[in-house]
Amino acid sequence: MLPILRNAVVGLREVDPTLLESARGMGMGAAAVLWRVRLPLAWPVILAGIRTSTQMTMGIAAIAAFILGPGLGGFIFTGLGQIGGANALDYALVGTIGIVVVALLADALLLLLGRLTTSKGITG
Repeated sequence: MLPILRNAVVGLREVDPTLLESARGMGMGAAAVLWRVRLPLAWPVILAGIRTSTQMTMGIAAIAAFILGPGLGGFIFTGLGQIGGANALDYALVGTIGIVVVALLADALLLLLGRLTTSKGITG
C-alpha cells in the first residue's frame, strides 16, 4: 500500500497550480476539480505505484511459501530443500520462472490498463 499511497500523494501534489486555477475560474467546485482535473493528471503516477506494489507482492508471495503458504514459491523451497537431488534444480527453476511469468503478465496488464485509461493529451 505504501507505494500506491506515496505515488497518489505525489501525483496529486504535482498537478500544475495554473491548471487548478483555470478549472476554478471555469466554475468548477472542489469535487469537480478533483475528479476532472487532478485525478486524470495524477493517474499515470498512481498507476506506477500500483505496478510497483504488484511486483513487490509477487516477491512476497514467493517468500510466503516458507511459512507453508500456497503458491509457486513452494517449488523454490522444495528445490532448495533437495539440493543435490535429481530434481532439485528443476523444482527451483519451475517456481522461479513461474513467478517471473506471472509478474510479467500482471505488469503487462497494468501497463495496458494505463494506456487505455490515460488521456491522449497527457501522454503526448
